[in-house]
Amino acid sequence: MQTPGSQTSLHRANLERVVRAVRMAGSPTQAEIARSTGLSAATVSNIVRELKESGAIEVTPTSVGGRRARSVSLSGDAGVVVGVDFGHTRLRVAVADLAHRVLAEESEPLDADSGAEEGLDRAAELIGRLVARAGAAPGKVIGVGLGVPGPVDTDSGVLGATSMLPRWVGASPGREMSDRLGVPVLVDNDANLAALGELIWGGGRGIADLAYIKVAEGVGAGLVIGGRIFRGPGGTAGEIGHITLDESGPVCRCGNRGCVETFAAARHVLPLLGPAHGPGLTMERVVALAHEGDLGCRRVVADVGRHLGSAVAGLCNLLNPSRVLIGGYLAEAGELALGPVRDSVARYAIPSAARWLTVAAGSLGARAEVLGAVALVLSEMGDSPLIAGAGAGAGAGAGAVEAGAVGVVGVVGTGGPVREPVASV
Repeated sequence: MQTPGSQTSLHRANLERVVRAVRMAGSPTQAEIARSTGLSAATVSNIVRELKESGAIEVTPTSVGGRRARSVSLSGDAGVVVGVDFGHTRLRVAVADLAHRVLAEESEPLDADSGAEEGLDRAAELIGRLVARAGAAPGKVIGVGLGVPGPVDTDSGVLGATSMLPRWVGASPGREMSDRLGVPVLVDNDANLAALGELIWGGGRGIADLAYIKVAEGVGAGLVIGGRIFRGPGGTAGEIGHITLDESGPVCRCGNRGCVETFAAARHVLPLLGPAHGPGLTMERVVALAHEGDLGCRRVVADVGRHLGSAVAGLCNLLNPSRVLIGGYLAEAGELALGPVRDSVARYAIPSAARWLTVAAGSLGARAEVLGAVALVLSEMGDSPLIAGAGAGAGAGAGAVEAGAVGVVGVVGTGGPVREPVASV
């Protein structure tokens, strides 16, 4: 029996801490594990040896700054995780191992007017195909992370009314996908997952307080506070697209007037350029024309940046993040949009908050959400199955048990670098 504060329970806590640090970083060195967990180098070395003997981890010689080191990763036999992103017009699926290596990835068009049942069936089929391509048995799938373009109720898992997939409203995609696959499925808003993806793999690495703002068919934000995604009690935190800029402005799909979304979302922006460029215009084409010097497109892109910057300034005043990452079509515009965002922040944010803020484009592009879905599973899965064969020797050669280091490692903020995922497709 493990009593609280006993040598056995403290040792197990340290085991779990090390496993979690490895799981979230992918392939850290032992020195990086020590820094991220607060455990001593000697304790980390003993725990790594114990986990290696149990088959939970693999240790590989490497070098850091010209010095020899040992890279630690979870065993390749430990299983795989799946990320699924349902965008407004595209479905993307990725399969990764527990060392953060993307083993297979594919995307295909998705009809925004299709229902949840059709979309989930297609995703389940694509998952089966990619798991087989990755060389993993279906039973090796530990869990699935699933992203949807709308708020997800944290209690019921039901997709909210402001979803960009109108025929999905009221659906419970996590439960329904779990019924299809027979494995646990975690669901979150696509902006939250993009923020998590950038946090683990992209431009948010090492940043404890940031916001990721996605500008596409809608406008949403993923908020990171203290190294963790902040969702709010109802799961609707980050709906920056529905901040009112002009209460006499256009009617928004949420029922209000003049929301940020009515000035920045693609379906509101494209009609402004229709008379000059004709039907069939896309935001990707608008951005390309802006880079080529088209005055109308440049003006529209800059206006979107300024409107978005007003909302970012409010976010800056409220939460004081150190970094805001812009995703979606606006990220492709680069400084044509980011410059006006910064101008509005400088004008409307209080100087003490704006001083700490960096505004930049996200670095993962269209993969941010699906990689975030993978990271969601990695961050939420339990450690007990991975250390089932370790821990028996808590008092025999396991090293000092450090009570002061006991705790749970955050989703990020571990201090060590995170390896870049390598896609196989």
